Parts: sequence; structure tokens; C-alpha cells
Amino acid sequence: MSRAVVFACLAGLCWGLGEIGTKAALNTKEVGPLTASFIRAGVTLVPALIACLIATRVWKTEPMAWWTMSGKTWLSLIVGSGLLAGFAGVFFFYLGLGSPGGEISKLRPIAFALAPATAVLLGWLVLGEPMSWRKAISVVLIVVGIVMLAGEGHAPRPIPPAPSRDS
Repeated sequence: MSRAVVFACLAGLCWGLGEIGTKAALNTKEVGPLTASFIRAGVTLVPALIACLIATRVWKTEPMAWWTMSGKTWLSLIVGSGLLAGFAGVFFFYLGLGSPGGEISKLRPIAFALAPATAVLLGWLVLGEPMSWRKAISVVLIVVGIVMLAGEGHAPRPIPPAPSRDS
């Protein structure tokens, strides 16, 4: 297993475990989704700063003068990573968790299955990454799984009776 896959698995485990704490806090009704989102953002600042300093000054795996990056790179990070992934994704996910029927066992798989499906398609269409039949079939299976999970809990439709042979 590649190092990248190991890190992706660790990220998924952290998110899966971490959001249990968020849902437990929201269930108490002592905090709402927006406050939870704010606290999450605040808590991540210090560890992210420490990790950035270590990466740039100790391990030297990151550019030292990152603040001199181009305007396009700044825009990509601010809009993509900051506003969309960092704020809006968390914001909408927490709003879902705090809503009636916001079961983490349903919403987490939907949100975090749609993310890779979107990444595969946009990686191919926007970034020019290779598309294979295996990736395409995986996206279709993800979407089918999301549809199945999103429809879970609805009353099954009754099957109409078969026509009588007597008539």
C-alpha cells in the first residue's frame, strides 16, 4: 500500500471518529452547527501553524517563502481549500447533522462518498488527470450507493395486487 493511500486512510479514520464527537455535541442542543463550525476552525489554527513551521523549517518539505506564491495559487487556496472545503463543506455538513433526521450514519457516507466522485470527475475534466474504466465504474457505483443510502428510511411502496384471473 502506498504512503499516499495510508495517509488517505488515516484522514478518513480521523474524520469518521472526529465527527462522532461533533454529532454528540450537536445532540446535546447546547451548541448549534455554526458554533461547532467556528470552534472547529479555531481549534485547527494552532496545530496547523505548528505543522507548517515544522514542515518549512525542520523537515524542509515545504517552500520557506510560501507567502510569495502567485495570485492564482492564492486564489485557488482561498476559494478551494479555505472557503469551499474548509468552511462551506463543514458548514453544510454540520447543518445537516443538526437538522431533523441528521443521522451521522447516513450523512457522513453520503457527503464523503460524493467528495471522491466529484474529485475523480473534476480531476479528469479540469486538471487533465487520466480517466480509466475502473475509475468511471467506481464513480457510478459511488453514485448508486449514495442514491440507495439517501433513499433509506422511506416507506416501501406497496406492490399492487396482481390482476385476478377470474375476470
